[in-house]
Amino acid sequence: MANWIPFVEGEYAVEQAFVIAPDDRAVAIENAYIEVFATGQGQRQLKGSGRIRNILLIELLEDHDALDLILDLGDEFKYRLFNPELQSGKFFAPNSNSSLQFRPSEPWQKIPHPEFELLMSRIKILD
Repeated sequence: MANWIPFVEGEYAVEQAFVIAPDDRAVAIENAYIEVFATGQGQRQLKGSGRIRNILLIELLEDHDALDLILDLGDEFKYRLFNPELQSGKFFAPNSNSSLQFRPSEPWQKIPHPEFELLMSRIKILD
């Protein structure tokens, strides 16, 4: 991937993050952050982490093979990762959270503010 990340190396807090299905059902990711780092060739890469209720993630995966990730870093920094790589813990108690790691599988797409507001009005957050 080309250098599509507009941030310098470091960790960034995420104000809101959601795993979202094509039918607009979503699961919130708590305490999310992203890390931007450089490879040996100077290529910027991104990975992220947060906490999620696995049982709700499984509910989305039962109906859809491909899920997206919405990241709101504040102000105009709102992005969609299409079909990212997701890794989560194997703890499935109904009210328990576990760690979720994610990596993009392709460059993220910036979401303009009006489109982000429309998206947020359509999603149904599972809880």
